[in-house]
Amino acid sequence: MMPLRDRANQVNHLLERLYPEAKCELRYETPLQLLIATILSAQCTDTRVNQVTPRLFAKCQTCEDFANSQEGELETMIQSTGFFRNKAANIRNCCAQLLEKHGGQVPDTMEDLVALPGVGRKTANVVLGNAFGKPGLPVDTHVTRLSYRLGFTEQKNPVKIELDLHQLFPPQEWTMLGHRLIFHGRRICSSRSPKCDECQLSSLCPKKGVAAKKLKTKSPKGK
Repeated sequence: MMPLRDRANQVNHLLERLYPEAKCELRYETPLQLLIATILSAQCTDTRVNQVTPRLFAKCQTCEDFANSQEGELETMIQSTGFFRNKAANIRNCCAQLLEKHGGQVPDTMEDLVALPGVGRKTANVVLGNAFGKPGLPVDTHVTRLSYRLGFTEQKNPVKIELDLHQLFPPQEWTMLGHRLIFHGRRICSSRSPKCDECQLSSLCPKKGVAAKKLKTKSPKGK
């Protein structure tokens, strides 16, 4: 294997060629919509969130609408995303704090975003990178898995993984790198059955943690 930083650079350039269409797959029009959609995406697919948000965003268009939503109404609209009671509470409290401390506007700094109820670094990075065009590298399950398999990190904690990736890639690449790793994780480098024989990163990948396929043979009857 070549030096890690050189290999990381080659992986990123190859991912750029493989996924020129890579982007945030949550549908949104405003920073507030992206913030809400990202909160809903916890333990849920983007596809499912995108099925829920058109009706939700038609009903709730401002922080006031979310913060003052009637008891049970918000829960019903987001129920299919899972953990809907906790998510509804986080959305209401988050929007209430946006009204109280930020004039109803979504802030554009990591410090202010992670201070909001229900918002961690992953959500904050999504909002920074996509709504505000600032460097943001969200570490989700796909980024975690690929970063380890590619040998970019030995860490398991998302924050420590993010910091390791920061050391390998320049800030202007963070947002798109996250999108590309997620695209590759969804299409090729899946958790249980990675398609290593189809992967164009194979020659650059140490495949850490990928179990070798074992041939299973049946014993003759009576043996």
